[in-house]
Amino acid sequence: MIARNANIDLNLLIALDALLEEESVTAAADRLGLSGPAMSRALGRIRRTIGDPVLVRSGRHMVPTPRALEIKADVRRLVEEAHGVLTPSAPADPAELARVFTIAASDLFVTAVGPALVARAAQEAPRVVLRFLGESHIDLPVLRDGAADLEFGSVAGREPEIRTEEVFADRGVAVVREGHPLTTVNVTARRFADAAHINFSRRGRLTGPIDAALAELGLHRRVIATVPTFAASLLMVRDGDAVGMALERIAAATVRGLGLRALPIPLSLPPVSMSMAWHPRQDADAGHAWLRGLVRRTVAAVVG
Repeated sequence: MIARNANIDLNLLIALDALLEEESVTAAADRLGLSGPAMSRALGRIRRTIGDPVLVRSGRHMVPTPRALEIKADVRRLVEEAHGVLTPSAPADPAELARVFTIAASDLFVTAVGPALVARAAQEAPRVVLRFLGESHIDLPVLRDGAADLEFGSVAGREPEIRTEEVFADRGVAVVREGHPLTTVNVTARRFADAAHINFSRRGRLTGPIDAALAELGLHRRVIATVPTFAASLLMVRDGDAVGMALERIAAATVRGLGLRALPIPLSLPPVSMSMAWHPRQDADAGHAWLRGLVRRTVAAVVG
């Protein structure tokens, strides 16, 4: 049976995927190796085909229309499925693997594990490129939508079909500069609470498990700032008198490298579970299986 719209150029689907991902004609053109005018012409054809502007100017940027947001996930899925049909299966030998893998992770993971992960990937699979995406301040279905191949961090509460695997559990420690007053005394819960604190939270939260544990003791800490990244919090701790937080094992090298001190937190806190997650459509993919193994081995080496 011949489809009614059999004359539609399916290359427009790839162009649409790039435009929706980049939200820029220029960036989408660079991504697909096209000229700017060629991508503009493709956008014009997409608009006529769909009957929707897709991207519209908002100040100096382009923003997607409601219709574009509605179809974005479907477009990504269709492009991935087309690639899956037309691309040979991944070679068993990582040295022959030529692919870009996108990993969504907090900067704690990228800072602490990223250098070793990139080095191991370059050694085992020199034609592989690792593309790290930072965490958003809101939860996005990056695995379901195909925006990321793997997610790493605290991944509880993801979509029910998502595969998750705990890679390690760690505990929080306080981080201070060398010479900080807390380095010369026994750190009690009260002394810990009385210090100035800096949070790192992608959502900008001012409170968390530490505050709940202090509240049970009738104590309250003074948070003077919250920043969206782990690295920013450590730099503020290094240059001031505030107390920050890190994970004891995975961030040990990063903390030492900045000349900071890790101190036990004098509270009963639950362990922090760090997991990787992926969509089940990639379960049997040989390249993705290699990536998951690479993450396991690298984290094990870093955590020790």
